[in-house]
Amino acid sequence: MDLTVLYRGPLSSCDYDCPYCPFAKRRDSTERLRADRAALERFTAWAAAGTEDRLSVLFTPWGEGLTRSWYRRALVELSRLPQVRRVAIQTNLSCRTDWLAEADRESVALWCTYHPGQTPYDRFLGKCHELHRLGVRFSVGTVGLPEHLEQARRLRAELPEHIYLWVNAADGHRYTDAEAAEWTELDGLFPYSRDPHRSAGLPCRTGASVISVDGEGTVRRCHFVREELGNLYDGSYRAALGPRACPRAVCASHSGFALVEPLPLYAVSAGGVRERIPARRPPAGPVSVTIGRHG
Repeated sequence: MDLTVLYRGPLSSCDYDCPYCPFAKRRDSTERLRADRAALERFTAWAAAGTEDRLSVLFTPWGEGLTRSWYRRALVELSRLPQVRRVAIQTNLSCRTDWLAEADRESVALWCTYHPGQTPYDRFLGKCHELHRLGVRFSVGTVGLPEHLEQARRLRAELPEHIYLWVNAADGHRYTDAEAAEWTELDGLFPYSRDPHRSAGLPCRTGASVISVDGEGTVRRCHFVREELGNLYDGSYRAALGPRACPRAVCASHSGFALVEPLPLYAVSAGGVRERIPARRPPAGPVSVTIGRHG
C-alpha cells in the first residue's frame, strides 16, 4: 500500500522567536537533543530495513529540524531509498542548502515558511533561488497577518513563477471579506485556510493511508487525535489501519484538513500534498468550499 508517515520526534527548539508560535526561541537540553537524534535514526533505520509499503514521509517538528545535522542526513538517506516516494520537511529555511546536492532531487522536497522580522528578506529569497538552482521541489508560505501582506506580495513577485506561495490563516484572526480577498490574490487556496473546518463524522485518510508517528514509535491517526493505533516498530499498528471518520469537531491545520475527503485539496496536490505543492498553481479568486465552516 501507499503509506504516508507524519513524523514528529522530541525536538521542540527553534532559532526564531515568532510572536505567534509557542515554540519560539525554545532551547532543548542536551539530553533531549540526544533523544531526538536517536529516535530519528531509529525511524530512518526502520524505513531503510524495507517494508511492504511505498512510503512518503513528512517531518513536522515542533522546532526547526534542518539546523540539526541528523535531520539533514535523514532527508538525504531517505530520499535515496527505492521504497520512499517522497520525503519532505517543514522548515523556516534558516539552514544552509548545499547539503541537498547529495539528495535524490526526484524524491526530496521542502515546505518552507517565511517569517518576516525573523530573517532578512533578501537572505530568505536567496535561499529560495538556491533551491531552484539545485532542482529541489519546494513550496513557500507565510502566516496571513496584516503586517506580512506587503512582504508576501514582494515574495510572490520575485519567486519563480511556478513556485507555489501559500498563506496560512493566523490563529484567532477573523478575516473580513476584503482582507480575505487580498490574501486570495496571492494564494487561490487561501479560502480553505480562512476558517477552521467542521470535520466531525467526515471521512478522512488519516488512520488508513496516513499515520502520525512520534519519537517512541507510537502510531496515531494524526497529530491532533490522541488515540493510539499501536507501535510502528513492532508492527502492531497495521491491524488498526482502516477507513474512519474524524472524531474532532473542527480541523484547523492544513496538514489535517488537506486529508479530509470531502475537500478537494488532496486531489489538487496530485502527489505533492506532503510538500504542499499543487499540481498546478491555483488561480486567484474565490473558490467554493464544500464542507461546513466553524464560527
